[in-house]
Amino acid sequence: MKRVAVLGATGSVGAGTLEVIRRHPARFRAAVLTANRSWEALDALALDRDPDFVVLGTPPPDDFAPRWGGEWRFGADALAEAAGLSGIDIVLNAIVGFAGLDATLAALGAGKRLALANKESLVAGGDLVMRALRRGGGELLPVDSEHSAVHQCLAGRAVSEVARVTLTASGGPFREWPADRLATVTPADALRHPTWSMGAKITIDSATLANKALEVIEAQTLFDLPYERIEVVVHPTSIVHSLVEFRDGSSLAQLGRPSMEIPILWALGYPDRLDDQRQEAGFDPVRDGPLEFEPVREDDFPLFRAGVAAGRAGGEFPVAFNAANEIAVEMFLSGDVGFRELADVVLRTLERFSSRAIESVEDARRVDARARTIARGPYGESKSGDAE
Repeated sequence: MKRVAVLGATGSVGAGTLEVIRRHPARFRAAVLTANRSWEALDALALDRDPDFVVLGTPPPDDFAPRWGGEWRFGADALAEAAGLSGIDIVLNAIVGFAGLDATLAALGAGKRLALANKESLVAGGDLVMRALRRGGGELLPVDSEHSAVHQCLAGRAVSEVARVTLTASGGPFREWPADRLATVTPADALRHPTWSMGAKITIDSATLANKALEVIEAQTLFDLPYERIEVVVHPTSIVHSLVEFRDGSSLAQLGRPSMEIPILWALGYPDRLDDQRQEAGFDPVRDGPLEFEPVREDDFPLFRAGVAAGRAGGEFPVAFNAANEIAVEMFLSGDVGFRELADVVLRTLERFSSRAIESVEDARRVDARARTIARGPYGESKSGDAE
């Protein structure tokens, strides 16, 4: 029996994790559940799962009146403490955004198995995360479907045998839209993803292809591959999650119908492949074919190119890209900027940063905070003083 801390339990990945655990009660138990602000949803989960305790990442609100009578803990520090708790075997980190970095470092520093769905940890703190992994002696298993696919294709093979990794992208809801029509995109349009059901932030990132840039940076960090050996293609049906080409010219791909529960199960159960009969059918090559691929339209989706360039430049740039993109998405969803302006927000922010190395968590926090201020524009700078 493995005791699991599910960080971000009220989100889509958290829900998938709890369903996987429900199907394997002899193997896993949801011992800790966390949420950021959704105390009522967290309360409902606690009533259903009866964990050891739950954590709300913010102070209790005025209307806080939970029905579950167990232990509640509050605040960002409590999230990190839950990730490093001695009685926890696996930490599933599905916290959204930069806020997940502290929990990632706490889990790895304590030698846990970290099932990581928070790609921003690796984008904003890649070197810090890998150092924590080496020091703590734990495990890092990716939950993003593309990186899980690469991990499964490698199956213990040395990265030195890899010639190229190809990550796939659905292309988002605007794959077939002409460039001039992208100026008319509304938040409602962008939130209609064609193949995946996800939270608002990652759905917008998929629509802009910023998410795929983040995944390229994540892949470089996870698998220690140079950027020139990581490629992205558009694959509209999201059946092939990634391909790995080896130096002998052969390629392996991991295929499956779109479901986050497959990479979640792999991360929880590795190295075992657990019997997991779900209601939906598996991949059928006749029904689900043909498998089509297209190039990325980098000129029409400039956040993809900007994010990969930030990863290549290193230092402050990946942190700043991630932070500015988070703010740009917030501004788009609130109607403050249009879809085509998302890239403008990020690019003008990146101009203010350099490839100076991130040596500590404090460095990452400083760059993250400064980038958010710059991304918000003159109003944000006036609220926090000198952004430099």
